[in-house]
Amino acid sequence: MKKNFTIDPIPYLKETRRKNKKKYTTFLKGLIRRKVRGLDNFAIALHKDAFKKIDCLECANCCKTMSPTYTKTDVKRISAHIGMGYKEYFDKYLYTDDTGDILNKKTPCHFLKADNKCSIYPVRPKDCSGFPHTNLRDFKLFISGTHIQNISYCPATMHIVDKMYKVIIEKGKRNLSAEDVKLKV
Repeated sequence: MKKNFTIDPIPYLKETRRKNKKKYTTFLKGLIRRKVRGLDNFAIALHKDAFKKIDCLECANCCKTMSPTYTKTDVKRISAHIGMGYKEYFDKYLYTDDTGDILNKKTPCHFLKADNKCSIYPVRPKDCSGFPHTNLRDFKLFISGTHIQNISYCPATMHIVDKMYKVIIEKGKRNLSAEDVKLKV
């Protein structure tokens, strides 16, 4: 059964980012200090709502423009899956940046197929399987290192932050619940 997605991801991301990126970045930075009850459950509900409206396979912007951060365990698992040794795989596709993170040498990802599917989906990096990390508890802990970056690349993250901004700032709600996802904003 094909889902009825209601948001065309790339045009939505470009338009919303053009209009609101600075405002949403400031909002997210302020959210770290703001007292808002129920934020984690609200964020998880927004995450579920976003993925009812946005089809990742119509987008794949994360795979086209970003690199996941690999763990050594990811590299071992993936290299074994594709029949390469750890060092051979690392030397061909990866590098370690100046902070010690293991990243792809180039984008788009070498495992991204023409249909926007991942050719190693069952063994993909943990960073990919959790992306965009908006369904995790302690939403605030991921703001500065993850969510602020992801509003530039991920339509689902932008949708979540857009709705969050409208409910918290425009509607003035400070006690949130998963039900607040249904608010008309």
